[in-house]
Amino acid sequence: MTYSISRAALTAALLASVAAPAAADQVFNRIASFPVATNLPADKDKLSTTSAEIITASEDGNTLIYSDSPLGAIGFVDITDAKAPKAGSALMMDGEPTSVAVVGAKALVAVNTSENKQKPSGKLAIVDVASMKIDATCDLGGQPDSVAISPDKTFAAIAIENERDEELDEGKLPQMPAGDLAIVSLKDGVADCTSIKHVALTGLAEIAPEDPEPEFVSINSLGEIGLTLQENNHIVIVDGKTGEVKNHFSAGKVDLAGIDTKSDGALKFTGKKEGVLREPDALKWLDDNRFVVANEGDYEGGSRSFTIFDKTGKVLYESGPSLELAIARIGHFPDKRAKSKGVELEGLEAATFNGQKYFFVLSERASIVGVYKDTGAEPELVQLLPSGVSPEGAVAIPGRNLFATANEVDLGEDGGPRSHVMVYELAEGTPAYPMIRSEIVDGAPIGWGALSGLVGDAEKAGTLYAVNDSFYSMQPTIFTIDATQKPAVITSALPVTRGGAAAQKLDIEGITLDGKGGFWLASEGDPAKLIGHGIYNVDAKGEIKSEIGFPVELLAGQTRFGLEGITSIGEGDDLTLWMAVQREWKDDEKGTVKLVSYNPKAKEWGAVSYPLDKSEAGWVGLSEITAHGDYVYVVERDNQVGDNAKLKKLYRVAIADLKPAKLGDKLPLVKKEEVHDFIPDLMSATNGYVVDKLEGFTFDAAGKAFAVTDNDGVDDSSGETLFFPVDLKVIN
Repeated sequence: MTYSISRAALTAALLASVAAPAAADQVFNRIASFPVATNLPADKDKLSTTSAEIITASEDGNTLIYSDSPLGAIGFVDITDAKAPKAGSALMMDGEPTSVAVVGAKALVAVNTSENKQKPSGKLAIVDVASMKIDATCDLGGQPDSVAISPDKTFAAIAIENERDEELDEGKLPQMPAGDLAIVSLKDGVADCTSIKHVALTGLAEIAPEDPEPEFVSINSLGEIGLTLQENNHIVIVDGKTGEVKNHFSAGKVDLAGIDTKSDGALKFTGKKEGVLREPDALKWLDDNRFVVANEGDYEGGSRSFTIFDKTGKVLYESGPSLELAIARIGHFPDKRAKSKGVELEGLEAATFNGQKYFFVLSERASIVGVYKDTGAEPELVQLLPSGVSPEGAVAIPGRNLFATANEVDLGEDGGPRSHVMVYELAEGTPAYPMIRSEIVDGAPIGWGALSGLVGDAEKAGTLYAVNDSFYSMQPTIFTIDATQKPAVITSALPVTRGGAAAQKLDIEGITLDGKGGFWLASEGDPAKLIGHGIYNVDAKGEIKSEIGFPVELLAGQTRFGLEGITSIGEGDDLTLWMAVQREWKDDEKGTVKLVSYNPKAKEWGAVSYPLDKSEAGWVGLSEITAHGDYVYVVERDNQVGDNAKLKKLYRVAIADLKPAKLGDKLPLVKKEEVHDFIPDLMSATNGYVVDKLEGFTFDAAGKAFAVTDNDGVDDSSGETLFFPVDLKVIN
């Protein structure tokens, strides 16, 4: 079975995906973010790795329960006040919890207790939700993955995966013992361990039929179990009452066109792949006849898509790359995964809110949730919700108009964001995210990310220009932004070229106008990679006309942390460029950095010294400099995220005080004045955690201020880009 999607249909889908609902429409917006490390037991180190993977809710909707595999626990979150989640506790499970589901007053937890991949074992733990204690356990006879409860609460189904060892024989199938499906009877939420029956699944799939690896289970109101065999690229329908296999079929293949297939530091949606195995992960019933699968891939496939089947195996809808490309429009496409499985659609949830059927598609690598209205025919993409890093599971709570995601990646040891549970509410309003998106040009989205500098157009209010940094080393670009729209729109992309080809060995961190229709760009060097610090003048076509390296007097103290912004003061022969160096260099006095000046006409360099604030943790540096009126405005920030972030501020220095000394001489120390604290903006913009990289700030032609964050190219990042106007109120 193959399926391809036309360019015209794809363009229509992309256009629909960013159509903003009317103000009176109901939309989902994030209302809270809960770091699951808050649930760490007192005897654990605060940087112990945690994770939120599969998530469910108590029947009253006031408690979220998630599996935390690295901790070996399940976690509880009190969302009685959904906008202010409270830590419940973590219950250790004496094994690796893989999934959790609630029935009545109990939580059923699938726990992997395997000694190794060749000797799989597991148990089903019955947990009392109120007391947060284990009542009993059932031996499952193998390594469990997904668990689901029948709508009538009479039985539970558990996928016994017995997953393959990816390091054994290069991960090739078959690898015994084979997995199967376990069905256990329930009474008042209590599992009858003596009732467990195992449904054999061998001999069904075309791929490794002797080694089925069940991945995900879901049950419709008829008691029919939908089950994915991910590595086997197969789907099975089982009668939950009798254990009879009612139907099974291949998940099929997809032909993909208009996708990025190269992890090369450039976003080009011109590639194609043919005959890609779907290899579905999650499955959710939409009604008693239709179900949707997320085609993550894990063995030899992964079609970047989701598919709606009926239970006979007929394809009712195939998304193709439409969701992936809609994700690219909001800057969340993970280029490092382009050659593999792209955005990797993995998790699913489905529910009816206020009479409207929805389903939610979770992108593991793009850290985005696609919200679809289930129309019964072609689904309608209505929103893209920001999540934490790598959403794994989700739960809908329609009775409270709530939706929650569990985000598995914890980067705390590296100073990055922790694993989070995110809570969203359905209410009248407009989407808070995305805050910036791109246009479609020639049938494909303008690819973008890692925005690192801003400047306003000299004449057009609301028109800004931004640059990307070295994450896109093969595609340095100047983007034009229409900030009068909401969300703001990237309307065009101007490649930065050298000799007509994409300019290499650039790490563009700042941009300013040159007064001649072109731009000056500031590039941060890295001596270890033989990339020099410097500034570049490009014309209106993006071609580099001059490259100016740092003089030896300046390079004497160089480190990797160089220019992070550039601005201009004056014009003509009197034009002077001012640049902000991010962090202390070897020749700086402790606690200071340089603001460097350069006069292009006279070819004269100079500098002043700028005093940095102190940080409680990590480092403090500069991210941007822009001139406006009688001042230059400087973004100063720490490199901390979440609750650890303390310093994201805007300061100003009087231009009259910028009297540069000759390089090598003692530099005068300038005075700074605090103008704005960005942390409230970063906290309230989308109710996520505070991101570390506030990197762009500027004024437009009308004097309106704007700021933007750098999303690191969605690499070890949630991928969120916050773009917002700044209400400046000078603090004396």
